Amino acid sequence: MRRSRRASDPVTSHGGLDPATISVDGCTQSFGDLSVLEDVSLTIEPGDFVGLVGPNGAGKTTLLRAISGALEPDSGRVTIDGVTVHEVSSRASSRLVSVVPQDTSLSFSFPVRDVVEMGRHPHRSRFSPPTDVDRAAVERALERTRTAEFADRPIDEISGGQRQRVVLARAIAQETPALLLDEPTASLDISHQVETLELVRELVDDGRTVVAAIHDLDLAARYCDRLVLLANGSICRDGAPSTVLTSETLADSFDANAVVTPNPVTGGETVTALADARETGALPNRVHVLGSGAAAAGVVARLEAAGPEVSLGPVSSGDAAAETARSLEIETIETEPFTRLSSADRTAAARYVREADVAVLADLVLGAGNQTVLDALEETDALVVVETRPLSERNFAGTAAGSRYSACREQAIESAPETVLTAVTNAFADRHSAQTSASADPPTD
Repeated sequence: MRRSRRASDPVTSHGGLDPATISVDGCTQSFGDLSVLEDVSLTIEPGDFVGLVGPNGAGKTTLLRAISGALEPDSGRVTIDGVTVHEVSSRASSRLVSVVPQDTSLSFSFPVRDVVEMGRHPHRSRFSPPTDVDRAAVERALERTRTAEFADRPIDEISGGQRQRVVLARAIAQETPALLLDEPTASLDISHQVETLELVRELVDDGRTVVAAIHDLDLAARYCDRLVLLANGSICRDGAPSTVLTSETLADSFDANAVVTPNPVTGGETVTALADARETGALPNRVHVLGSGAAAAGVVARLEAAGPEVSLGPVSSGDAAAETARSLEIETIETEPFTRLSSADRTAAARYVREADVAVLADLVLGAGNQTVLDALEETDALVVVETRPLSERNFAGTAAGSRYSACREQAIESAPETVLTAVTNAFADRHSAQTSASADPPTD
């Protein structure tokens, strides 16, 4: 879960380090005719964890290289605590910022401890042996990354996840106030992804200033205090994850049809990419969803991302569909659990059904007052049914409402949650065709 530090909180540091301020001012970078960064400016405050996100080729790695001092931009400057990293020696800049690259492979089979000790080179002269201070920093880094147990093994005889921790340990031993990571979770399994970012989060909480290029948007939202969205070499959005990760920005920057909803476990944002709505026919202007649970939540999210105006309900407060609708700011008739629908709610539900071009029943559960809602569907000639649970689990079996529901289902288009856009499109087309045909029939005497 993301743990943000208030601006008024004191910043503690690990190993006596003071966190750094990173400033990027008007950086532009091209490789031949290819423009990679265009007038990029941002300031990263001490003790913040900033994630660089964006599509492939957006300039994330180039920006990290510019901040580290490895690449001097064509124009602009980068400073860390007021020091211009491109105007000092490599050794001096390496005392300000350490880097965990995406490629963690090494050319030689060094023991793990020796690899971690390489992080101490900026702190001593080229040919001098490690001091007690160096050895203590190495041991702290090994312990912190849980790599001490294989410290004497060759680096090429450990797993990819272990090697990632060793390279991170090398950066920790370097004891710089700023830390840069380029895709630290790439090629790692989910367990090692979380383990790596939890460790980075601990460093941030201890006062390090961290900038990481992260391709996994869910993980970026979960661990970063702030996201900087890059596209076509420029900053498109900069702010808290909830303000950066929106359906609109993902569509503009990633050319993706996606919906962003709160993760009920982590509290961060979850990004779900959906099939391109352009692959379907003409969608209706308005769709009303009646249902509950994950099925209704998925239907609501897919429809909202595709463009129609969506409404939901009645649905119990706290239901997954209600939570999804609330996060997407969708009109919803919310009721208290296990209570009878009020007259106002029944009237509102009937109105929503009448005004919708298509209605969708998604795992509708029989509750007090839902029979009245089913009655309203008799006037609907464009209906889609999505079922992931049997009727026996939804209190319909053997009831009058169950018979009414079965009658509705017989005239509806059946669909899975994943194909609901196609089903809604077909229902809308059938309705339009029927209306056109009816208007073309000659009047009878």
